[in-house]
Amino acid sequence: MTAPAFTAKIAARLAPAALAALLAAGCTSLAPDYERPALPVPAVYPGAGHPAAGQPQGPAQDATAAHITWQSYFTDPALQGLISTALENSRDLRGALLRVEEARALYGIQRADQFPSVGAQADGSRSRVPGDLNLTGQPLVSSQYQVGLGMASWELDFWGRVRSLSDAALQNYLATEAAAQAATLSLITQVADSYLTLRELDERLELTRETIASRAESLRIFRRRFEEGAISKLDLTQVETLWQQAKALGTELERTRAAQAHALELLVGAPLNLSPDQTRLNDEAVMHALPAGLPSDLLTNRPDIVAAEHQLKAANANIGAARAAFLPSITLTGAFGTASAELDGLFAGGSRAWNFAPSINLPIFDAGRRQSSLDLTEARRDLAIANYEKTIQTAFRDVSDALSTRRWLAEQVDVLRATVAAQAERERLAQLRYDHGASPYLEVLDAKRDLLAAQQQLVETRRALLSSRVGLYAALGGGTQAPPAAPDTPRS
Repeated sequence: MTAPAFTAKIAARLAPAALAALLAAGCTSLAPDYERPALPVPAVYPGAGHPAAGQPQGPAQDATAAHITWQSYFTDPALQGLISTALENSRDLRGALLRVEEARALYGIQRADQFPSVGAQADGSRSRVPGDLNLTGQPLVSSQYQVGLGMASWELDFWGRVRSLSDAALQNYLATEAAAQAATLSLITQVADSYLTLRELDERLELTRETIASRAESLRIFRRRFEEGAISKLDLTQVETLWQQAKALGTELERTRAAQAHALELLVGAPLNLSPDQTRLNDEAVMHALPAGLPSDLLTNRPDIVAAEHQLKAANANIGAARAAFLPSITLTGAFGTASAELDGLFAGGSRAWNFAPSINLPIFDAGRRQSSLDLTEARRDLAIANYEKTIQTAFRDVSDALSTRRWLAEQVDVLRATVAAQAERERLAQLRYDHGASPYLEVLDAKRDLLAAQQQLVETRRALLSSRVGLYAALGGGTQAPPAAPDTPRS
């Protein structure tokens, strides 16, 4: 039997085996079966049964935070506009989305390793050998031309090594996608909280300006009375002190507001017209109320937990790849086409050419490299479990803190409203007593000072209550399970 005939016979026998190997490739995986770790937190939030005082009613009462888009939750039109602009212009968010594209491309590269790479190739060569280098003693000119399809070295994935690496790349991609969701939610809540702080400063500034104007008028009256000898220099000085204190507070608030406006503009990523708003913020019209749900809901609603679980699955898949490295690997290389010594004979009869080159690699000794690689992947898996559980515990604390903060701040707001009413009455009575000569002006001074402080504290606490509701929306994974926004609306 001639050599070509023998080779063809061997190839014919190997072809079914190669096809069977191809069908079996990827059917086995040595990765451990994935089991989600037990929930490392209580089944319910502490104090979740307490009513959230002062919470408005709305459509959000009937849905979990994860199913409520930010457009539905934040009902203030100005705030909606700021969030929409921030989502379009934030450089940090743009970077997070580009990292998703990067991870998706890496997954595509890794997934492609599961399939053979076939390419068309054409090559030609022409050479001259001097006469003293061949048996004829005459110069020899030869040519060779070849056209065909070639398969690069392709590993038959008997033990699932390549598939495990592909699974790990997929989970890393999904983790990056969840991280981008977390970045989006973080940006939304940062803009909302920054906007509320700006509105708080606007309201405190308006209160302070009214107080400055009122005390300036009082100073004018007292100065006239002093000039007429009706009051002492001490009384005039005390009234002027009140006026100066209010002015000092006003300048401090102006400075703080300017810094807050700059911070909000940086968050949004575009120039804004943030002129002071003199209207009082309607606490009931900023956002809806939210039910807390159960801690188990966080596993699918919080994007940081989702990302941590995908990273855990990726670490689990990498163990399969490390285990498969201990077993033999088979790679295939081959080509099929036509070859001839003459260019015009490439497609003539009998010019068919092919080659098939399987190879087997059996690891024997590597000084413990593969074992160390397996130990490394297992350690990283255990680290991913710890990180996953820590992320859940952090999320549980975030929700618990937001719930307790919302509850106690709502009560504190009620107390401060009563305090402001009492201080206003005290200031009125102290003024009456002074006007009738029953007390020194120092009593009025203290009453006015305490009234302004109580008013400022009430505004601060109202804003803190609204911020706690923003924080609760973020802690519960707000909007992560909501249906996609319509094409003409900003994405959430």
